[in-house]
Amino acid sequence: MSERNFEPGEIMLDEGTILKRVEELADEITADYNRDYPGETLLLICILKGSFVFTADLSRKLGIDTRIDFMSVSSYGSGTVTSGKVKIIKDLETDIAGKNVLIVEDIIDSGVTLSALRKILLDRNPKSLKICTLLDKPSGRKVDITGDYLGFIIEDRFIVGYGLDVDEKFRDLPDIVCIKEG
Repeated sequence: MSERNFEPGEIMLDEGTILKRVEELADEITADYNRDYPGETLLLICILKGSFVFTADLSRKLGIDTRIDFMSVSSYGSGTVTSGKVKIIKDLETDIAGKNVLIVEDIIDSGVTLSALRKILLDRNPKSLKICTLLDKPSGRKVDITGDYLGFIIEDRFIVGYGLDVDEKFRDLPDIVCIKEG
C-alpha cells in the first residue's frame, strides 16, 4: 500500500489578504465587546491545532483585554464518519463560568464537532459565548451552526497553510493553498 503524496497547489488566500481580514475581524470583535461588555476581559479559546496561527494573529490585533486558553477535541465514530460526540483531548485550564468566551476556530466544515463543543462549553455557564472562524465551508455543513465572526466563505476544496495541515505538514505556510495529490 503506497503512501499518498500531497503537495501544495494554487493559492486560495494569500498572506496579505488573510492578515487584512484578521485585522478587520479584530476591529469588529473589539467594537462589539467594548459596546456590550465594556472593560471586561475576553477569553479566547484556541482550538488546536489548526487555529493556533489565527488565534495568535487575532489576539495581537484585538483592542481589548484578552486571555487565551487552548482545547484539543476530536469527533469520533466508525471510520471517517463523525458521531457528533466530542472527545476532549486537551481541556481548558480556565474556569469559564461567568466569563466572556470566544471560540477561535480555523474552519467550520461539517460543524458537527464545533456544535457539540459549543454545547459542552455552554454547560460550563459562560457569561457569553461566541464563535470566530477564519474559514467557513457551508457546502460541507451537516448541522445548523454558523460563526458570529467569519473571515472567508470558501468553496469545497482541500486546503492547508496558515495553521491547517495534512498529516501534520504545511501548517507553516503563510498562505492558504489548495492541495494537489501527486
